[in-house]
Amino acid sequence: MNYFFTGIKGTGMAALAEILADQGNEVRGSDIEKYIFTEDGLKERGIEIYSFDPANIQPGDTVIAGLAFEDDHPELVQARAMDDVKVYRYNEFLGHLLESYNSICVAGCHGKSTTTGLLAHILSAWEPTGYLIGDGNGHMPADAKHFVLESCEFKRHFLAYHPDYALITNIELDHVDYYKDLDDYISAFQSFIRQTKKEAVIFGDDPWLPGLDYPIPYVKYGLNDGNDYQGVNLVQDEHGSTLSVLYKGEKIVDLILHESGLPFVWDSLGAFALAHQLGMPADQIAAQIDSFKGIARRSVIEEIGENVLVDDYAHHPTAIREMIRGMRHRYPDKKIVALYKPDRYSRLEYFLDGFADSLNEADASAVLDFDSNIHPENDSIKVTIQDLLDRLENGRLLEIDEVSAKQLQDLGPAVYIFMSSKNIYLLKNLLKKRLLEAE
Repeated sequence: MNYFFTGIKGTGMAALAEILADQGNEVRGSDIEKYIFTEDGLKERGIEIYSFDPANIQPGDTVIAGLAFEDDHPELVQARAMDDVKVYRYNEFLGHLLESYNSICVAGCHGKSTTTGLLAHILSAWEPTGYLIGDGNGHMPADAKHFVLESCEFKRHFLAYHPDYALITNIELDHVDYYKDLDDYISAFQSFIRQTKKEAVIFGDDPWLPGLDYPIPYVKYGLNDGNDYQGVNLVQDEHGSTLSVLYKGEKIVDLILHESGLPFVWDSLGAFALAHQLGMPADQIAAQIDSFKGIARRSVIEEIGENVLVDDYAHHPTAIREMIRGMRHRYPDKKIVALYKPDRYSRLEYFLDGFADSLNEADASAVLDFDSNIHPENDSIKVTIQDLLDRLENGRLLEIDEVSAKQLQDLGPAVYIFMSSKNIYLLKNLLKKRLLEAE
């Protein structure tokens, strides 16, 4: 079949395009011309990327529309005007696709991408497994049995899915431009659970998940007593973490984790629990976790001399705080410089003090302003980047340019943690170039 993606560089869209190309379909798409890291996997597969233009839509195409695009987008208007063209929203199409596999949806406020990547890596060593990860990577073997899918709760998009299994990492209010309050947010996850067909695996240490209604069997994982899968004897150091796993009170395996911080411990326990529930032997799961190399834009570490560059997708105060703490465990004797670029005005305004508190856990911090094409979601939002800067104890405002890269270099040697769902990695690349030239 011929598929055309409107907004093909989006993280989920790129991953889905890769999956359909792997299945032998003809795949094309459109997006902005500016480089986005997700296009690398598309180009490796020879997928053509065009500028937006209604003329891109060809007779017989199946058009998949990114969720960021309204129905009045010229390509979508053109597609719907053509009798032999079908149009699906991204999540709508995925909802149909996952029905062909033993589907596993990974949901939660934090840790979705890493847990999806972990689970895909684990299961692929046991049985053929396809995956769609929110770092822009997707793959579908011809003989795939399982399909592991990152499932986003934004605007309840994940309610297009009716998975066989659900792995839910946590609940913490986010997407405040859509959800009215925490109760509204929790209700979305309750609905998602009711759509799960066979079993749920949930983070038992979460304050909200254990109290939801489960019409299907479920198991809990975490570090606290009372979990079906409990991590004990946790040790965190500059190498990562080690811990033992108890299943219903009996030790079944030891885990070696090469990433730092509690979130990766939690994510690893969740992926372990789901794979073990499917029947994969504990020692094989542990070996795959030991060999996991991470995913794109999630705690990606580069060491250059005495300096360390960390690229991460963190864009919520909790995720930023845990990233900083994880790097302190890994590099206890180094200065920590935390950098953050906001993505939504509503998120910055609602969590303003939380962002400041988290960034202030670093020895120094820097923030970048919103991209010029991002605007407040409504007229009541008045927050600016200066409001965050005013709350930082040792902060500065930077841009993506050589002047800012030089300022960062002068702060070193240090661990520089670049955190954002936006293009903060471009400043990291400028700093990397300077550090390499100085070697």
